[in-house]
Amino acid sequence: MVRLLEKRQRTGSILTIFAIATFSLHLSAIFLLIFQGINIRQLSLRKPPNFVQLIDGKPANLPDVERQPEAIRQFVSKTMTSMFNWSGKLPPQSIEEVTQPQADAGISISTLRGGSKKVSTTSWIASFALSEDFRKGFLSQIAEMTPPEVFSNNPRQAISGQLAIKRVYPPEKIGLGKWRVGMVADLIQKRQADNRTIVTRFNKDLLVRAIDSFADPQVDNTTVLQKAIYSVRADKLEIYEIRNLCLIDEYNNQNQDINVCGNRQITDSFIK
Repeated sequence: MVRLLEKRQRTGSILTIFAIATFSLHLSAIFLLIFQGINIRQLSLRKPPNFVQLIDGKPANLPDVERQPEAIRQFVSKTMTSMFNWSGKLPPQSIEEVTQPQADAGISISTLRGGSKKVSTTSWIASFALSEDFRKGFLSQIAEMTPPEVFSNNPRQAISGQLAIKRVYPPEKIGLGKWRVGMVADLIQKRQADNRTIVTRFNKDLLVRAIDSFADPQVDNTTVLQKAIYSVRADKLEIYEIRNLCLIDEYNNQNQDINVCGNRQITDSFIK
C-alpha cells in the first residue's frame, strides 16, 4: 500500500511539473507574439529611407529631409524646362511617335481673369512638381502666357516656345528640408513660318522643399498621364514659391520675405 501511494505521488509530481512547463511555454509564446506585433507596427509606421547615388556609384542613406545639391538643381532645371515646353506636340509614348509625334490639343485651365485658356500637356504634367496650394495660381499664369497659336494646326500660324536656361545657382539652405535656388534663363518664342523670335528674360528665385513620395499602387491600371505624374513626384521635391531673382547684388540678397534690388522692390505675378 505504501509503495502504491509513493508511485501515485511521483506520477502526480511529474504531471504537475509538465503542466507548469507547458503553461510557461505558452506564456512565453504569447509574450513573443506581442513583442513581434509591436515591432511590425513600428516598422509599418516608419518612413522609408531615402537613398542617393554617390559619385563612386555606392548608395548612401540620408535623413528624410536631406537632398543632394545636384539633385535639387537637376529637379529645378527639368521642371522649369518642361513647364515652358510649348512644342504643340504630345510627349512621345512609342518609337513611332518619336518620328511622327501627335498634335497637342492642350488642356483648358481657368484663368485668374475669368474664362479659360489652354496650357500644353507637358506644362500641365510638370505643374505637379509644384505644391498644391501654389500650383493652381501658377498654372493660370502659364495659361495667360501660352500663345493660342501653339495649338494651331496651321504651320504658318504655329508658335513654339522653350526655356533656355543659362545658369542654375547652387541651392542655398533656408530651413529644414528647404532650399532657395536661383535660375537665370530666357523664354524664347518662335513663329514657325518666318522663324521670328521673341526673347523674354526669366530670372527667378525658386523655393524648393523636400516631400514624401509613394510608388504607384496600381501600375497595371494606371493611365499614361497618371504614370507621368507619379514620375514627376518621384523626385521627392516640390517648388512651393517662385520670386524674381535680383542680380544687382550678385545673388547675396538674404531677405526671404520680399525681393529687393537695391532700393527698388520688385513685383511679379508669379510671387505667391
